[in-house]
Amino acid sequence: MPLKKVTLLTERVKDWAVYPFSVPAIASFREITIRKPVVFFVGENGSGKSTLLEAISIHYGFGREGGNRNLRAETTDSVRAVEPLVNALRVAFTKRSGSGFYLRAESFFNTATAIDGLGVSGGYGGRSLHEQSHGESFLALAANKFNRDGFYVMDEPEAALSPQRQLSLLVVLHDLIERCKDVQVMIATHSPILLAYPDAQILSFDDGAIREIEYKDSKPYQLCSRFLADPDGYIRTLFGDE
Repeated sequence: MPLKKVTLLTERVKDWAVYPFSVPAIASFREITIRKPVVFFVGENGSGKSTLLEAISIHYGFGREGGNRNLRAETTDSVRAVEPLVNALRVAFTKRSGSGFYLRAESFFNTATAIDGLGVSGGYGGRSLHEQSHGESFLALAANKFNRDGFYVMDEPEAALSPQRQLSLLVVLHDLIERCKDVQVMIATHSPILLAYPDAQILSFDDGAIREIEYKDSKPYQLCSRFLADPDGYIRTLFGDE
């Protein structure tokens, strides 16, 4: 697997009160050991999962708004907010072949525009990603680029995917892992469907710490399970009727 360990070098932190060190889960961790080919970061909005994922991606050599090492889009200075964390991390890659892709839902439009500008849409299914629906373009990218050894990163891909499309993405990931030898996938997600990938390592960023949990202990699974078991009762409680 390309990535083995992520360490926070506390001596490089200049101000713990400044973002992203002001995020409890980021400030509290010292070292994370990566054990599996498929790794999920899960946590509530603002818990730091996407921030750490972005910093790891930058260490590998990906552009800050997504893409690969040859495709970089950087349209706003806001993507540099994670720079202090990048400088404070030691990311232990066993190899940096450069192969792989960083799919960042928040700036996917900019990546698709860069692909069109370079005239390389043929490598993404032969059709501009802008000419497809949001979900279709996500899957087209995954199906055409997630196909060889490398490091693959996705930040909240479910933002564009229906539940059915999320199942399709699981198939793409399964084919990638089964077919390739030196491959790793890291995903920040809220989706209980994606989190169900078999034998994945799940790291929770909730409660101010980063810790490994089981699938059924994840909040997305627990919340959806409770809701689907009794949607009417859940809605009554939510709206204050009970």
